[in-house]
Amino acid sequence: MRVTQENKTPSQSRPMQDLPPDAYAVLRRTFGYDDFLPLQAEAVHNVLNGQDCLVVLPTGGGKSLCYQLPALLLDGPTVVVSPLISLMQDQVSQLRGNGVAAAFLNSTLTFHAQAQVLQALRAGELRLLYVAPETLLRPEVLLALEESNLACLAIDEAHCISAWGHDFRPEYRQLAPLRSRFPAAVCIALTATATQRVREDILASLGMDKGALLVGNFDRPNLNLAAAVRADDLSQTLAFLRGHEKQAGIVYCSTRKTVNSLAARLQEEGFAALPYHAGLDAPVRQRNQEAWVRDDAAVMVATVAFGMGIDKSNVRFIVHYNLPQSLESYYQEIGRAGRDGLPADCLLLYTTQDLGSVRYHINNGAESERQGRELRLQAMYRYAKTPYCRRSVVLPYFGGEFQPPCGNCDNCAAEEAGRKRIDVTVDAQKFLSCVARTNQRFGISHNVKILRGSREKKVLQWGHDKLSTYGIGLDRSTGHWKELAQRLIIQDILIQDPTHGTLQLTDRAWAVMKGEERVEIIQQAVPVSKQTPLADSDMDLFEILRDLRKSLADEAVVPAYIIFSDRSLAEMAAHFPQTEEQLLAMHGVGEAKLAAYGQAFLTAIQAYCADTGKAWRPPSKSAPSAAGPTPRLGASLHKRRFEEVGELFAEGQTVEEIAAQYDVKRQTIVNHLAKYVNAGGVLQAERLQAESRLNAAAQARVMQAFDELGSQALSPVYEALNGEIEYDELHLLRLVRVCQE
Repeated sequence: MRVTQENKTPSQSRPMQDLPPDAYAVLRRTFGYDDFLPLQAEAVHNVLNGQDCLVVLPTGGGKSLCYQLPALLLDGPTVVVSPLISLMQDQVSQLRGNGVAAAFLNSTLTFHAQAQVLQALRAGELRLLYVAPETLLRPEVLLALEESNLACLAIDEAHCISAWGHDFRPEYRQLAPLRSRFPAAVCIALTATATQRVREDILASLGMDKGALLVGNFDRPNLNLAAAVRADDLSQTLAFLRGHEKQAGIVYCSTRKTVNSLAARLQEEGFAALPYHAGLDAPVRQRNQEAWVRDDAAVMVATVAFGMGIDKSNVRFIVHYNLPQSLESYYQEIGRAGRDGLPADCLLLYTTQDLGSVRYHINNGAESERQGRELRLQAMYRYAKTPYCRRSVVLPYFGGEFQPPCGNCDNCAAEEAGRKRIDVTVDAQKFLSCVARTNQRFGISHNVKILRGSREKKVLQWGHDKLSTYGIGLDRSTGHWKELAQRLIIQDILIQDPTHGTLQLTDRAWAVMKGEERVEIIQQAVPVSKQTPLADSDMDLFEILRDLRKSLADEAVVPAYIIFSDRSLAEMAAHFPQTEEQLLAMHGVGEAKLAAYGQAFLTAIQAYCADTGKAWRPPSKSAPSAAGPTPRLGASLHKRRFEEVGELFAEGQTVEEIAAQYDVKRQTIVNHLAKYVNAGGVLQAERLQAESRLNAAAQARVMQAFDELGSQALSPVYEALNGEIEYDELHLLRLVRVCQE
């Protein structure tokens, strides 16, 4: 079954009754959510039914829930493969905050700590284990997984498997053989950045059918998109940041030098800004990242590597201070904002010099990659300079469709307000004339110095103080002239040499100078922050709850968003819950968090309501789901799948017939039968042995290997048989042996 969601609304996703009631109990009681996001229900359904799938959702689209929720219902642990240590630590912290038994296994742990994690895995004490790909492939880890009855293999950042992806990692290719080693484990691969070619490569590498693809809608409607030509000074950046006071955000720069200088300037302007790039000492990077994650510093100025694996939900803005290299990178980076679904602003500032800088790196890179990188850069530049709806440029790039206007980008806002066009023909004639009189041999800065009457040595040395254009632009600022030059390049009136930066006149430039063509620009506006988290939130209460959250987070030594997200606080500030039951109705409030923090927040809300006369305001709810009221966890809600499968086999159905009935793999049914026997069910060994596809001699070899090596771990048996017997047959014959005893 192939499902795509490019143009579907949440209401068009898989009907809720297709999932067992347990899934909704976990969704509400553990995660504190009332509804699934688009495609989450489909992915959860597949995992619970043993159907492999590749899930492609945008950053912030809720990929982690697709395997975290099933992990709490499957009969065995879920292993999550991730290349990012920060992501492992972040998600494990959030899961533990929700009362879920989770751990990570990576190089940050001591040998003793790693041994403890593996022991907990063997003992069945973990529901989720996060590992790096190279860690997963270690023999002792694989052996522990065999002994723990692995139920699900979740591969995050799955685009790393594909050599066609933008972040190929060879160690990810080694994950494919694990599919045969753990045939009973369902596999779910997830990524936010995968073109059609990359998707096909992932499916082929993991041995998945093309029908296993779930592609979501790449639109993030809560993100306000804007782009502007970057002025020579910091005026645009400062204006933007002052509209986002007390809000967390990231300013991305293309070089370490720019990161250092911009962070220092912002600090001088009074912003709690910190730098982050690979050139800083590791302890400094770690300290700065922790300060930002824990809301001790609001603004992180960083190179683009920062943010990968950080699941901070309350990022309210992203600024790109330079042109990104591709739309893939740009969309992944802005996806780090507004993960909680609340409004967030994304501002791209760029110059044509940025374009030249990226091209320089492309031309000095591998020749085989130049064409692809150049095409991706051109797509990025089209997005930056388009005068039309920005989503109509970016979404089709990822294979979706979009009908403008989006109503949430700078161009659509300008269109709705009536675009204000400014006639700059006279200034354009002055600048173009200066370029002509210097014989088209100089760049933007030199021509601006001539217009502003500079006495700089280079200007005087070339005799440019004698030109008729010398000093005719003193009435305009340096920033004005530099921005105008950028606009003239974008409108193809000027051409800038990508290597040397010199300016050349086009035919249109001569027409402008002759008065045959006018030049107009659309007034740019820095996006305004949406200070109110929800339309009806009480901002005074929101600030009180945010301060309380920060205090509790500092006390627990965890990031503030681990306690509650901004969205959770916004709903509390909109509905004023007075009881535990009312607080549980708020987004993101599950039973574990209610027990840990509920009383503190209820006390604060009750005190505020006593002072202001506010009272509980019930949220308007959509129609109840077909699943009915959400039951409490712990109740026996329905017959488990392995019980159904065991009873069907005991009644006479074959493994193949049951697999066809549930539309799952043969090995999935064998796994269910093993669980049925382990739970006390009785099956006939003779009927199970008849399901084997091996001849009698091969079966005898397997049984002899079991006699010599034992049957608890299958890898020694597999190796002793020289890999000639597939793991699925070993699983089946091990079950035969158990039933014979």
